[in-house]
Amino acid sequence: MQVSVEKTSELSRRMTVSLPAEMFQEKMATRLESLAREVRIDGFRPGKAPQHLIKKMYGDRIRTEVEGELIQSTYFEALQNQDLKPAGYPHIHETKVVDDGFKYIAEFEVYPEISLEGIEQLAITRLTANVEESDVDNMVEKLRVQKRDWQPVERASQSGDRITISFSGTAEGESFTNGQVNDYQVELGSKQMIPGFEDNLTGLNTGENKTFTLAFPDPYDVNPDLAGKAAEFEIEVTKIEEPVLPEVDSEFAKAYGIEDGNIESFREDIKANMERELNQALRGKLKNAAMDALYQKISFTLPNVLVDQEVENLLKPYKESAKKQKLKFEDLDLPKDMLEERAKRRVALGLILGEIIEKKSIKLDDGRVRVTIEEMAQSYERPEDVLAWYYSDEERLDEVKQMVLEEQIVEWLVNQADVSDKQLSFSEAMENHGV
Repeated sequence: MQVSVEKTSELSRRMTVSLPAEMFQEKMATRLESLAREVRIDGFRPGKAPQHLIKKMYGDRIRTEVEGELIQSTYFEALQNQDLKPAGYPHIHETKVVDDGFKYIAEFEVYPEISLEGIEQLAITRLTANVEESDVDNMVEKLRVQKRDWQPVERASQSGDRITISFSGTAEGESFTNGQVNDYQVELGSKQMIPGFEDNLTGLNTGENKTFTLAFPDPYDVNPDLAGKAAEFEIEVTKIEEPVLPEVDSEFAKAYGIEDGNIESFREDIKANMERELNQALRGKLKNAAMDALYQKISFTLPNVLVDQEVENLLKPYKESAKKQKLKFEDLDLPKDMLEERAKRRVALGLILGEIIEKKSIKLDDGRVRVTIEEMAQSYERPEDVLAWYYSDEERLDEVKQMVLEEQIVEWLVNQADVSDKQLSFSEAMENHGV
């Protein structure tokens, strides 16, 4: 086997593989003999048809199959021979059977060389925060709101009220509500409706009617056909209710799992949960800070094939969503530049982390994997079931292993880096963390 490689760009390679004639001919002969035993040809007993006839009838098909087998069996050997690491699948073309053998060309991109020089001097800001008693007070208030009741009031509506309405809406002369919608509840201030709708319901009394015009936002994912259009709404207020919050007493504490109803135990339980969520949030923010620093510090050319694959991965949920909503994917106004930049970041960081793992000999801590799963399981009623759920599925377990390995890399980076601490309040630390 002869292999030659041409560098067509920084990462692109054109590899020509030439195989000796006897290798191709031997494969052809073996396939012809095998096929001769299998096929039935009129005028000949099974297995007795001459090879020249088999070759005439099936030669093109066998040649294509043999070419495929030879490519499959020699491609990776040729790569190893040239010490090449391809990124993605190759484009195979110009397959030729010539007098002196079989030849094919494989074009592909290779992984870039990544220098970790200066990685020990990263500048990282580490955010810190504590759970104060005032934060626990705020959380108790949120829990009271979750358990609120509603009572009717005879006054004008205001923010925080729940208002029941009947309404209809038209845009460009056509109804988009299919007539009148009755007994529709809106909590004023919740921003559950389009911008401006709840403002128009504030200051109204029970039995009052109102007509107003609003423009739908653009884009408007709920109904893209209405995006940006002016709409006229006619509403009638049928009920106004204000929230009634429960007292923080033993019954309230029992409702949240404190069996003896002790308020101090209730607050301690809340604080422990808040501290667990805070630690998760701070770890996530530290990881993001470390990844940002890595991405800015280490630059190299990315294989286009990997970026394209990652863009496709990012597009999958949008395509699935469009299919469910019976929309054309092409009609979605997707921020393609943003998706491509996100894909480049993911690919770059994946390659950098892989290089760090290899060059710095970072090994996965299996014990830490179990501790991580146990921590996640604590927020469920039956933690042992959650533990079994993770360990029963290799794919789920691999996701946790990847997360733990990334945390180990972040810790290694932080230990080497120039780290400055910045104190935040609990609410600041929990921003963009689902609380």
